[in-house]
Amino acid sequence: MAVSDDAKRQLVDHIMLQVFDDRYIDRTEEKKILEEGVKIGISVAEGQAIIQQVASEKGLALEREAEGRAKEMLERFSSNDGKVDKKEFEDTLALFKSATKGKLPEPELKKRLKKMMEDNGWKAKEGGLFGSKWYSAIS
Repeated sequence: MAVSDDAKRQLVDHIMLQVFDDRYIDRTEEKKILEEGVKIGISVAEGQAIIQQVASEKGLALEREAEGRAKEMLERFSSNDGKVDKKEFEDTLALFKSATKGKLPEPELKKRLKKMMEDNGWKAKEGGLFGSKWYSAIS
């Protein structure tokens, strides 16, 4: 079903109000936007497509998309030996921070990356003779 121009305009306006102060759409805001879309006759899938389009056109950061990119990167790094080393983790952290436009503090990003690794069974390469416990230090 095609979305009317009026309904689409209303949803775009709602999106722009949600990102007015920070140009960042977290999961809670995304859900509110989708709920508003459903109220005006836009399906969840259509709403997600509109959010994605507006984010792309306006340079907005989407939390869900940033997490997806970080997860893909960790998965790629762990695919060779099942482990992620400190440099690979830091590279992923830099991408994650950039994708969220710096809206989340680094300790929070590190926690989320660690949780992704734990949820997917990816191990950290740490320790050794002169190694540090960089991964264990993330709380």
